[in-house]
Amino acid sequence: MSVETRHIQPGRFGWLGRMSNGLVAWLTLRGVSLWGSRVLYVRGRTSGKWRSTPVNPLTLEGERYLVAPRGHTQWVRNIRVAGGGELRIGRRVESFTVTELPDAEKPAYLKKWKFEVGAFFDGVDHTSPDERLLEIAPGYPVFRVTLA
Repeated sequence: MSVETRHIQPGRFGWLGRMSNGLVAWLTLRGVSLWGSRVLYVRGRTSGKWRSTPVNPLTLEGERYLVAPRGHTQWVRNIRVAGGGELRIGRRVESFTVTELPDAEKPAYLKKWKFEVGAFFDGVDHTSPDERLLEIAPGYPVFRVTLA
C-alpha cells in the first residue's frame, strides 16, 4: 500500500478496537469527552446521508485540526467532497468547514496523541526527525477546521 492510498480498516484491532470506538462515541454523544473527543458527522459523498465516527480534534496555536491517523478513510473521502460537517459532544453541535493542508504544513499531531494513535504510525513517533515525518505525511490527511 502506498503512502498516498494508506487506509487502515477499523477492524485491524479486532473487537476491542470496534468496542472502544463505539464506547467513545456513546460517551461523547452523552456529553462525556475523553481527551477532547467529539463525534464527527459528515455527509456521505454518494448517498448524502450523515455518517459518524469518533475523533480527537487537535488544537494547536489557537487553530483546530482533524487528523486521520488511519489514512484515507471513508470520513476523509466524504469530507473532501462535503467541505465540512459537524462536531458533536452531548447536545452541543458545531458546524464547520475544512481546508486540507499540504504535507509541509501538517501540525505535530503525534506529540499530543502518541499514546492513543501511535499504533497507526508504523514506528514513527514524536521523536522522529522532521524529514521522516514529511516522508509519511501524504498518508495522514489533515484538515484545518473553521467554525461556520
